[in-house]
Amino acid sequence: MGGVSIWHWIVVLLPIAIPLILKFGFNVGAKKLVLKNPRTGQMKIGFYGFSWTYFFFGFLVPLIRGELGVAALHLLFSVVTFGLWQLIVSFLYNKQYTQRLVSQGYVIQGSDTSVQVAASKLGIDLMVHQAAMS
Repeated sequence: MGGVSIWHWIVVLLPIAIPLILKFGFNVGAKKLVLKNPRTGQMKIGFYGFSWTYFFFGFLVPLIRGELGVAALHLLFSVVTFGLWQLIVSFLYNKQYTQRLVSQGYVIQGSDTSVQVAASKLGIDLMVHQAAMS
């Protein structure tokens, strides 16, 4: 009864090992984008891909990014679903955040290739996006 079993080590190491394996073994994580609002000149950083930040900090991410309504909804859903919401939205939040920036008039900056890749990952029509750049 006094020893530590293998199950204790699994419980302790699994939460540490899984994120490391996903990040470095399978390159699961956010990709960064620079977006610019052509009307105001304001620059923001957008992302697509899995959000480790949201996975660990949940509703605080939209709160810090200034999305108060989104943060309140995410807090409510996280409480109601006992945290399951936070796991699911970790896969979706970066894409949704960046899509909201684009809908507010922000335009993806970068090389043609990087803009094409980002637009396809975000589900953005490049013809409409390029028209906004002009």
